[in-house]
Amino acid sequence: MKKLFPTAIAASIMALASAPATAQQQPTAPSSQAATPPSAEVDLRPYPAATIDQKRHVITLPALADESSAKLEIIVGRTMKIDCNHHFFGGQIEERTAEGWGYNYYVLPDLGQGASTLMGCGNTSQRDAFVTSPNQPLIRYNSKLPVVVYAPKNVEVRY
Repeated sequence: MKKLFPTAIAASIMALASAPATAQQQPTAPSSQAATPPSAEVDLRPYPAATIDQKRHVITLPALADESSAKLEIIVGRTMKIDCNHHFFGGQIEERTAEGWGYNYYVLPDLGQGASTLMGCGNTSQRDAFVTSPNQPLIRYNSKLPVVVYAPKNVEVRY
């Protein structure tokens, strides 16, 4: 049974586990980081190749003194123009296992349709914001293995 927690909890956990970032991590916001293409040092043989309409995102994590007390939240979404309403997507990340290897990886088949609340915003202007799906897994922190996520090419993967 998977438990889902709000992004703020995962961000707090990651802030407590402040370790220097590796070369593959590029901060995009104070509480989230974007996955980037893997370097030559990450062995991706156990994981399947991305399909034509997907992109493979690889997250390498720094080692922590006590990794059993930390979790990692995978955040998927898209930067888009929004108004004063609360916007979100309905996509669900699936956990799969690499056949013959036993390593887990994650697949977002589709981000889903965007939805929002229907408040009257008046004359407020639109702004750019990262719109996410509320269905985001919280997984075990393990710096020994990469976290591999497959998502559509137009989707950003953060953690």
